[in-house]
Amino acid sequence: MPELPEVETSRRGIAPHIEGQVIAAIEVRQPKLRWPVPEQIQQCVGCEIISVRRRAKYLLLETTAGHIVIHLGMSGSLRVLPTGTPAQKHDHVDIVLQSDQLLRLNDPRRFGCVLLCELPLEAYPLLANLGPEPLSEAFSAKYLLEQAQKRSVAIKQFVMDNKVVVGVGNIYANEALFRSGIHPKRSANKVSAKRLTELTENIKQVLAEAIEQGGTTLKDFSSPEGKPGYFVQQLDVYGRENQPCHSCGGLIKAERIGQRNTFFCPHCQR
Repeated sequence: MPELPEVETSRRGIAPHIEGQVIAAIEVRQPKLRWPVPEQIQQCVGCEIISVRRRAKYLLLETTAGHIVIHLGMSGSLRVLPTGTPAQKHDHVDIVLQSDQLLRLNDPRRFGCVLLCELPLEAYPLLANLGPEPLSEAFSAKYLLEQAQKRSVAIKQFVMDNKVVVGVGNIYANEALFRSGIHPKRSANKVSAKRLTELTENIKQVLAEAIEQGGTTLKDFSSPEGKPGYFVQQLDVYGRENQPCHSCGGLIKAERIGQRNTFFCPHCQR
């Protein structure tokens, strides 16, 4: 599924085309997504898209009528296309602009969403209890240490908890833990302050690298221009079970932790 770097890549791809543009129409061909597309979203017709921001994996299109909240779900994607482009299978929602372009959501599995937030963003239920952004100053080694001291859960599950920090999905948790030499099953409150400091920096680094390279393409993701992400070429452990470790040459192992596939080097990660 699209993780934070892929969503940020989408934001950067669509923002130059839609910011400052006026919404001419919103066409909903399939309202039954993860949550029903609300009829109130039509209030945004005639409004300017003031900004396109991201919070966790949610894209936020700010208008004077509220924020249009978009989530790509498991396999969703966004495209900016000329107005009148024929809809294809799974093209569920179009935000048509007066600039003769449209923003189109394609979502084969329908796990994504298009919602309207009329509340202050910090009070909106989907956003209210989220942890800090991983690339922000609020996500620091000091913060992570304070949070880890309270938790005995496996460190991999800990850093994937959106109440702790948003957007550290499965791929990037695996990679950051490998770079930090931390075994993914180690209890969060048993990881030293030094190693948590390294983990904080490695989470920031691996996410920044992935964003720079356009995200990670596995099966479903491609950018708004249709270009795939290339970070997959840089993966050290994810998806590499029984392949040699890039550092020590030993074999990468795989286990299920918290119902997610987890990849690690038993020699390099302790």
